[in-house]
Amino acid sequence: MSATERADGKSVPPGADNDRTPRRKGSPRRRLTPRRTATRAGQYAALLGYLAFLSFPFLWLLSTAFKPPRELGSLHPTWIPEAPTLDNFRQAFAQQPLAAAAGNSLLAAAVSALLAILLATPMAYVLARVRNRLSRAATGWVVISQAFPLVLVIIPLFLILKGLHLVDSRIGLIMVYVVWSLPFALWMLTGYVRAVPRELEEAAAMDGAGRLRTLVSVTAPLLAPGIVATALFAFITAWNEFFFALVLLKSPEKQTLPVVLTHFLGAEGVADLGPLAAAALLATLPSLLLFAAIQRRITGGMLAGAVKS
Repeated sequence: MSATERADGKSVPPGADNDRTPRRKGSPRRRLTPRRTATRAGQYAALLGYLAFLSFPFLWLLSTAFKPPRELGSLHPTWIPEAPTLDNFRQAFAQQPLAAAAGNSLLAAAVSALLAILLATPMAYVLARVRNRLSRAATGWVVISQAFPLVLVIIPLFLILKGLHLVDSRIGLIMVYVVWSLPFALWMLTGYVRAVPRELEEAAAMDGAGRLRTLVSVTAPLLAPGIVATALFAFITAWNEFFFALVLLKSPEKQTLPVVLTHFLGAEGVADLGPLAAAALLATLPSLLLFAAIQRRITGGMLAGAVKS
């Protein structure tokens, strides 16, 4: 066989064109080998098992909340209630002030998340843009502070709030939530700030914008997905928090929802299971609905934080 001649006049050995011919669009993909098929099937099975493990408590809680007392005491429990009822929800609201407790939790969670974001955003900007020993030490302290157990800080924290006359106060609880969620918010937002190209800030500086104007007008809009994700985590942390609220709040009208849920336990530790499940379900729904509402922004924020210029 003779060598073929290309358009540029150069000769090509026989068979060389076939080796270098690019794959055409729409051509069938390479068939999966049995080993790859088994690996992929195992991955999907592990993912389904993990999802089932995560969803089991919520599904069982949902089922229990609608079961009548006869089914709750049955020796053979079922997934789907045979005679679903709303009596558990009526009893839950009749026995405990759930609406007032939910309002206290909403106030503490929303205000603390807002304050944490307002404080963490400029601090994260400084830690991300200023590289020196002080910023590295501050970042290390932020990471180490997350390892402190609650029991280690509750006594000095209680004494400080007592000296400020903020024990049994919503303001004192909000201050504690802000301080507790601030390191995590700062750590998250620092990664998002580092993902913002410096060239945009340099262009704003050339136009005469100062540091604060650059942060507010240039950097902050690009951080919107990250700010939303961080605020959500701070909100959920404060909404579900129990230990600080139990120790710092004594007045029944100021107690948060997680503390009020413990009142469904009797003196001997016997739980009023139906109303407790109904109240716990109502306490879980706001976090789930909020997460579902801003799910796209959270995903966009995580991807933005993972991409570096």
